[in-house]
Amino acid sequence: MFLERLKESQVIASIKEPKQLEAFVETDIQAAFLLLGNLTVIKRYVDFLKEHDRDVFLHIEKIPGISYDREGLKFIARHVQPTGIVTTKPSLIAAAKKEGLITIQRLFLIDSDALKNGLESAGQARPDFLELMPGVVPHLIEHVKKKTDIPIITGGLIQNRRQMEKAIERGATAVSTGRTHLWKPLVEVVR
Repeated sequence: MFLERLKESQVIASIKEPKQLEAFVETDIQAAFLLLGNLTVIKRYVDFLKEHDRDVFLHIEKIPGISYDREGLKFIARHVQPTGIVTTKPSLIAAAKKEGLITIQRLFLIDSDALKNGLESAGQARPDFLELMPGVVPHLIEHVKKKTDIPIITGGLIQNRRQMEKAIERGATAVSTGRTHLWKPLVEVVR
């Protein structure tokens, strides 16, 4: 089960360039967000990571050539076969779940209205996880946890391990980061 594997390291690698794929499989981290590729290479990237027994999530708005609709999700689920998707679009959550994908809804916490509207849309869409951005506002994790039972991932603007630890201490299940030097399990440090 993905949640249990995620709790083992509490870190998700955000992969933004091809050379990070190799670096990622050399770590003890189990999950990756792919924010790169296009229609012609994404299956190869997903297959490579799955061959290394990793959970792979496509941030579908970052993958050119795939439409952000039900047909695009069917293609992703049936042909690319990632573990799940990351999306900012609540309308894609239900379609992705119908295709058997784990769903992560990304919320950008730019102001109080964005937080309120994001929580309302998540309440309706019911993603499997919420990803709160940016990750350097750990006090908001506690606030969001009081409003929803959806597990929280946080990321964005993370600079160091202490910021990651604070996010976990405040209730995040995991922290995503594209900084390869931070791709080490947090469990040893926080527990």
